[in-house]
Amino acid sequence: MELQQLQTEYIPSKPPLRARLGRRIRDTYRYDSVFWRMAVVGPWGAAMFVFALAALGMPTGFGALADILAFISVGTTGLFIAAHLAAVLLALIGLPLPRLYAGTVIYALTVIFFIFWQDHDTVISAVTAIVLTLTGIALGIGAGMLRTRFSRRLRFYAAAVLGLLCVSAAVWPADNPAAYPGIAKHAAPIEAENPARPGHYSYTTFDYGSGNDYWRTEYGKEADLVSTSVDASLYIKKWPAFRTRYWGFDQSSLPLNGRVWMPEGNGSFPLVLMVHGNHLMEDFSDEGYGYLGELLASRGFIAVSVDENYLNYSVWTGIPDNDMKVRAWILLKHLQQIESYAGDAATPFYQKVNFAQIGLIGHSRGGQAVAMAKDAGRWFSADETLGDLERYNIQAIIAISPTDKKVDGEFARIKDVSYLALQGARDADVNDFDGDRQYIRTSFTKPSAHFKSSVYITDANHSQFNTEWGFRDISFPKGIFLNQQAIIGPKEQREIAKIYVSAFLESTLHGNESYLPLFQDYRTGLHWLPADTGYFGRFESALFHKMAWHDEDLNRGTLPNGGLAQGNHLTWVEEEVTNRKSVNKGTRAITLEWADRANNEEPASYSLSWNSSFLPRKMSTPPEILSFSIADRSFELTEPAASSAGLQAEVELQSTNGETARISLADYIKIAPPPDVAFTILPWVEKRLSDGKYKYPQEAVFQTVMLDLAEFAKINPQLDLSALKGITFYFSEGPGKIMLDDIGIY
Repeated sequence: MELQQLQTEYIPSKPPLRARLGRRIRDTYRYDSVFWRMAVVGPWGAAMFVFALAALGMPTGFGALADILAFISVGTTGLFIAAHLAAVLLALIGLPLPRLYAGTVIYALTVIFFIFWQDHDTVISAVTAIVLTLTGIALGIGAGMLRTRFSRRLRFYAAAVLGLLCVSAAVWPADNPAAYPGIAKHAAPIEAENPARPGHYSYTTFDYGSGNDYWRTEYGKEADLVSTSVDASLYIKKWPAFRTRYWGFDQSSLPLNGRVWMPEGNGSFPLVLMVHGNHLMEDFSDEGYGYLGELLASRGFIAVSVDENYLNYSVWTGIPDNDMKVRAWILLKHLQQIESYAGDAATPFYQKVNFAQIGLIGHSRGGQAVAMAKDAGRWFSADETLGDLERYNIQAIIAISPTDKKVDGEFARIKDVSYLALQGARDADVNDFDGDRQYIRTSFTKPSAHFKSSVYITDANHSQFNTEWGFRDISFPKGIFLNQQAIIGPKEQREIAKIYVSAFLESTLHGNESYLPLFQDYRTGLHWLPADTGYFGRFESALFHKMAWHDEDLNRGTLPNGGLAQGNHLTWVEEEVTNRKSVNKGTRAITLEWADRANNEEPASYSLSWNSSFLPRKMSTPPEILSFSIADRSFELTEPAASSAGLQAEVELQSTNGETARISLADYIKIAPPPDVAFTILPWVEKRLSDGKYKYPQEAVFQTVMLDLAEFAKINPQLDLSALKGITFYFSEGPGKIMLDDIGIY
């Protein structure tokens, strides 16, 4: 009995919480075998790929390689810390899984999500993070299997095959963009030499700058000419201290830096300033137009690429306020600086500049800046530092993919100057045709040799016009979503720019009329232009006699000079011309829409008529050309258009003697709908990225048609071309929808 009382039941004691947690921490990496430690490279690689993209989108100025290495170093350090912390937490919870590997996956998923968190669209960010992380997991597991289950030779062969697949994917040629053929009849090729070929002038290159540039010696201690600095404090109030530390100056002492290509030889030469637009500040833009500078100098123009990088956006400091106004102001200051150089016998500019012949070329925001510089009085009339704004005779404006936004509530309006706009339909930065708005607001108050033209290039983008901007129109990481498949190559895109810029300046500043047909009808230059894209061209000169337009009133049935309009068997309405986002462009046109008509039915028609001849009394000779602008809007129809061959229409003229003549438009030119553009790689991304900026795939684009009136006279010699009184457009196939505007004669 006593023995039994001495015996006690053994009950194991539970270790203290601290001891239990300590043991779990010691066992943190218990399940992270060699296989899982090798598999870590997958999610690590996915995360570092995104860190590299972020580095490209957040440059520091030290170069892309240095930025990528720095970002990957930071990312790897962060992964090391975060993955181990996550592993410890998972161990404390007691989950039986490879915890270091799981921590790496959690880290990769999290950082990818937040790096791609663009425009607060969580769907795009979440899907991207999941896809990239799963891809990393798959590759990591494959790496783990190779490491632990296969021989060294097999691992080598597998790595070689994977490398070849990656290289093949990188260099595999993209699909060629679809061409938009034009009918060559009545569009004889221009017989002049290709304007993109170098001219006969040798040229020299040099730079002028402040002499104190931190980043570019050509503007710093190695500057060939030292320029003055200018005070923009009147316009810029927001200039962060870090921006001052980066550049070494603030808005009170902005430098005038320029790259110059100057023809050799005696005599004065036209002056052409070229200016870039908004890009990442640390990724300098002004070097990107050397291909144009070299060409223009060889053809007898002084070309200057203007540096305005310090006005551009930075991820680290934002963008200065009033930057748009200051971009134009800096251009005017460069003209002042060059004028000063031209009066100094010690500079290369001495007696070399023809200030009566000045051209301005701008890209993106630079395209708006050049228009504002010409219309400088609208913004700078009270700026006494600019002096007489009229003394610089700007004769030619070229806007490449320009922006067009109100500044101080005003748009630039260009008068009595030649104007050219170039725009790519696949421009994912300025994806509305804003150059068309500038074209519309360009006007002529008197007859002269001036003209305006626009060219819409179906497969060009935004960035490739600048050699330094790469091939994607928005920076990484968001730029990874852009669809690059149908975009023409950078060489071809810059060849188009060279042809049009050179031909335009030859026409406007050198008075070479042989290139004028290129702007009247792009088909006259198809033997020069790249064939693997399409073109929509618009043209109007100061000699144009406009007979019908739609801004004079809101009555669709009335026309200027007492004319009347009438639509039959169609819907016809005057309405605002809009871009792809339905934003007004600042003009009105007539929209015609018709249904299919049976063969024995009277075709749909739109007629313009006057009681007597609509020709101006001041015309001393009979007219030679009927001109009008037309845009195919059949893509807006619920039913497909009747013909894939383009618009089927006829044009009839009537003279006061009652005679008529009718021609088929399709015999002279093909009117095609604008290209259907997929800006991003997936349709659902198109609708979400950048607040739905890319969800509208098409924008109605006008094309000018110029018909030789002699073709009408061939059909009916009794037609009196000196006394025309009516124009009728017939549409025999349907359904169809178009816009018409700017109908007149030359």
